[in-house]
Amino acid sequence: MMLGALGVVFGDIGTSPIYAFRESLRTAAEHGTPPDQAVLGVVSLILWAVALVVAVKYVVFVMRADNQGEGGTMALLSLAMPEAGRWKAWLLPVGLAGASLFFGDAMITPAISVLSAVEGLAVAEPVLKPYVVPAALAVLAGLFLIQSRGSAHVGRLFGPVMAAWFIVLAAAGLWHALGRPGILAALDPRHALQAVGMGGGFAALGSVFLAVTGGEALYADMGHFGRPAIRIDWFAVVMPALVLNYLGQGALVLADPAAASDPFFHLFPSMLLLPAVALATAATVIASQAVISGAFALVQQAIQLGAVPRLEVHQTSEETAGQVYVPQINWLLAAAVLALVLGFHSSEALANAYGIAVAGDMLVTTILVSLVAHGRWGLPLAAVLPVAGAFLALDVGFVAANAHKIPGGGWFPLVVATISLTLVLVWIRGRAILLERRDGDAEPLARFLARLETAESPARVPGTAIYLTTRRQVVPAALALNLKHNGVLHEGVVLLTVQGERVPRIPEAERMTVEPLADGFRRVLLRFGFAERPCVMQALGERQDLLSFDPTAASWFIGREVPVLSMRPELPPWQEKLFAFLARNAVGATDYFGIPTPRVVELGTRVEM
Repeated sequence: MMLGALGVVFGDIGTSPIYAFRESLRTAAEHGTPPDQAVLGVVSLILWAVALVVAVKYVVFVMRADNQGEGGTMALLSLAMPEAGRWKAWLLPVGLAGASLFFGDAMITPAISVLSAVEGLAVAEPVLKPYVVPAALAVLAGLFLIQSRGSAHVGRLFGPVMAAWFIVLAAAGLWHALGRPGILAALDPRHALQAVGMGGGFAALGSVFLAVTGGEALYADMGHFGRPAIRIDWFAVVMPALVLNYLGQGALVLADPAAASDPFFHLFPSMLLLPAVALATAATVIASQAVISGAFALVQQAIQLGAVPRLEVHQTSEETAGQVYVPQINWLLAAAVLALVLGFHSSEALANAYGIAVAGDMLVTTILVSLVAHGRWGLPLAAVLPVAGAFLALDVGFVAANAHKIPGGGWFPLVVATISLTLVLVWIRGRAILLERRDGDAEPLARFLARLETAESPARVPGTAIYLTTRRQVVPAALALNLKHNGVLHEGVVLLTVQGERVPRIPEAERMTVEPLADGFRRVLLRFGFAERPCVMQALGERQDLLSFDPTAASWFIGREVPVLSMRPELPPWQEKLFAFLARNAVGATDYFGIPTPRVVELGTRVEM
């Protein structure tokens, strides 16, 4: 588990030394900070940022907030919502904003990571500089092309490669730190405080934040590897390697100021430079893979919670439920990442766009964890507020320090997050209105069943019909339409509700409940967690002992609602059109739930929005 966690969890933060110190030093120098003070100040800022934000905030505190072992923004939001009380109305958009900011990060991380690694070619052989961008584009294109095959096979190599990477980070840094032991003064936090007080210190803080991007992955991937494996990896392997490498880069620049142009690759002698570039490229590909897989998992969770329309989701591993592939998201990420590389051309330019989204996501995490600590764990406000206040001060400081990046490229992840959040909120609101309008005149189920016992009862035909329904107390729209047009009912009628829960997984014994009703009707509830793929046919087949019919031989009746513009709209016109577009392009229930197409009858109805 520790080796696997090294390969998946720590890729992003583990590749930050390639560019974080270089960019922080450059920013401090641009604001006139003396060279020696700049080196000690920047190294001290990086080390204390890593210690406070990643080690203390995430590893010690945030990772305690697990939702049945799962972490991440959606899992944390599911924990916080029941505790929000009257604040639910604003907490949901805040939590969803944190998830939306993740997509900006998911687009920039592969671009800056791979590009910064391939730039090592220009350090080794300056004549190769024109080929850096094409090489990075080729590596990234290949990465997105293999996503449909899943990461399980390649993932077996991730752990050993990243273990080698952290050993190299530690060894290279230690070698130079021993040659210039004065760099150990950077461990004194007074250098960090002094650096912030200097002219370029606060501006450099925005670049220093690059050293902690990826810290949120420790929490997001907790469900795959468990809290103990991640914590041991961090304190025993990852954090020591990062500290030694940043100390080594600082020692190198103190000894040779010319190395400040690319201190990471200058750590290596010329004979080892090309192998270091190759290993760095492999490490950044692994970091990118982890972010892309995280985006797929987040989208699947959002679909299960009803926050986004159904998309095509493929399970890529029979052993690991969290390994999924979402084609639409893959190609959207691919287009954005390749466009970023072509638009910015260098990791130095991309650093101006990187950080603001992650800082915003970390700020949202602090708010949600504080709510969970007080409402769910029962900690008194006197204990929660000082800790939450300290972390909020850190987060707000990093957000403010990254604000200057917005004109130079930081606007990109913010635009991505704004578009994502808008789509999510419009979908949630539009879906609620559509269901309310559709079922506004629906007949109560109890009255309908009572009517079946009278002379008005329609003719019954052999077989079993399954009707998917979201509201259990009214007659499903597909059933009402079938009666209206065909005038018959099957002898057996199953009203099936597939319900997403705010927990990661549902135990198999609690997956399905069956409630017999009158006249051959029964109500079946299938429950799935937000980290599970809702395989309806498989779930029904596994508990066929409770059903008394074969679901593969039943007729499935599914309603499809087509939203149309209303004379009395509840949404602004632009939101109506956007929701209609999302609804038209959503994957149908037949494909999403894996229902055999030859057994399905779709009945559509137009619903005014």
